[in-house]
Amino acid sequence: MTQDIQPYGVLHLGIDNYFRLSTPVTNSNAAFPTDMTSPTIGVLPFRKFQMETGIDYFANTPHPWLFNAKFGTPEGSYSKYQPALEIGVFCAGKKFDLKPGESRLDYDVAYAVIGKTIPKVGRVSAGPYMGNHAALISSDGKYQNVGFMTAFDHSFVPVTGKDGSVEYSKVVFAADYQSGKNALGAAGGGLYYYFTSDISLLVGPTFFNDKDLNGSWRLSTQLDINLPKLNPARVIAKIRGK
Repeated sequence: MTQDIQPYGVLHLGIDNYFRLSTPVTNSNAAFPTDMTSPTIGVLPFRKFQMETGIDYFANTPHPWLFNAKFGTPEGSYSKYQPALEIGVFCAGKKFDLKPGESRLDYDVAYAVIGKTIPKVGRVSAGPYMGNHAALISSDGKYQNVGFMTAFDHSFVPVTGKDGSVEYSKVVFAADYQSGKNALGAAGGGLYYYFTSDISLLVGPTFFNDKDLNGSWRLSTQLDINLPKLNPARVIAKIRGK
């Protein structure tokens, strides 16, 4: 969970891995996929209203392609004290016929975010979510498709440019939580290290709410890369051969 939305034309590539260190892989605790790649791009050329959309690829799953999108207004767009406001969807996809033992990933989660930066403390955000009741089920068969998410991050070691302004921070502590005893419910945290303003790596543990679905915890590594700015209209024109 994050307040950030990709800037217009900037393509973001996220590569996430979740390593099980102790619990063996079985059908009863493999609901959460271990390898994910998510290209996302900003599609609105406005400062006060922004939108991103992307594709999620879940490796080693029967139907790996899902979609995500987010729309909102950044913090402080209309007044000094205005919080960040966002709505979005993730893990949205078509329902598929699954074979015995396969886990479905069409969670179709819709969510909202309200977030604010607290000086000298960090950014805090929270919001509700609702997903596909047929997919977000606890290990004992109960519907767990409605809940909330919350997140916090704090930056360290600022890097300044030639003009003395802060361009980015080298280290960021981040943590978030999603309620619900389902395949997504968990608490996670870790440290980002920014090699540059556009390349970062997060490492930290994720503890799941339903151990029978996912095991107790996994170690996560998340590589994030922002690629040079693209013009979405020009890219679409090239695809169409114009």
